[in-house]
Amino acid sequence: MAVPTISPEERSAALAKAAAVRRERAAVKAALKSGRLSLGEVLATDTLAVGKMPVRALLESLPAIGKARAAELLVELGISGNRRVRGLGVQQRERLLERFAPRA
Repeated sequence: MAVPTISPEERSAALAKAAAVRRERAAVKAALKSGRLSLGEVLATDTLAVGKMPVRALLESLPAIGKARAAELLVELGISGNRRVRGLGVQQRERLLERFAPRA
């Protein structure tokens, strides 16, 4: 299958769109890390940038969660390592939210 040819303008527009999505993802991750956003708020958003973010990357953005702990959590919660936020099922979302519910 041949790669479609695109014009320089189309390429430039695609690059700009990709950069904007990366900036949005970085902003969401930073807000999670700092506590300005909760996991529930992020899961409730329906933006394309958040929807296409890997769940692993989302977990790694939480305070005190690194790569190893995120991998353990995915196994514990029964979520595939390559699952994206948009692809989470209802029960998977519920387990995530229960696991990271604020403790009173």
